[in-house]
Amino acid sequence: MIKIEKFVFNPFQLNSYVLYDETGECLLVDPGVSDEEEMQQLRDFISANSLTPKLIVNTHSHIDHLLGNKVVSEHFGISLAADPAGQLFIDKAPNSAQKFGLPFSGTKEIDVTLQEGQPLTFGKSSLKIFNTPGHADGSICLYAEEEGFIVVGDVLFYQSIGRTDFETGDYDVLQKSIWEKLFVLPDATVVYPGHGRSTTIGIEKESNPFVAIGME
Repeated sequence: MIKIEKFVFNPFQLNSYVLYDETGECLLVDPGVSDEEEMQQLRDFISANSLTPKLIVNTHSHIDHLLGNKVVSEHFGISLAADPAGQLFIDKAPNSAQKFGLPFSGTKEIDVTLQEGQPLTFGKSSLKIFNTPGHADGSICLYAEEEGFIVVGDVLFYQSIGRTDFETGDYDVLQKSIWEKLFVLPDATVVYPGHGRSTTIGIEKESNPFVAIGME
């Protein structure tokens, strides 16, 4: 059974997640640490729960989500998994960090390619990968079917959706991703976004002003 722990890191108030199961193996999803204090929070949780990090997973490769990839990878000796369609954002990460005045220790190459239809496994657990472009190329969601939750990055938020005015963003494509990949899930599915509070598929289907079912 997968458990999930949320941390809020860096000036963009990014939700970073640790997913772990009874074996102690864990995934570090968007570990966007920006300073030693944030890194210590992550280390303390992993140590206190006797966890073994197996992989970094990026829901997409915007700077706030990949900010801590290099330092986290080097500290725990683990690889990075992501959709290679987001490589252009990795290439531009140094410039993006400079633009926003973010501390930046360098980029981490993608070691493991994630694609829809292949399971993402750790410990005794497995996640389904959904390809969900529209906010950014390379955006994926991680669905824990048995546990009834999904980690969505910046695809869907409580009563909102990801911005589509960045490079490779497309409002129509994002709507399609949400309607065809997320809104087909059970209404009780808990949604863990890249920023802000959690929600459920049912709440967003009914009342999200951007994508509620029935909108034209």
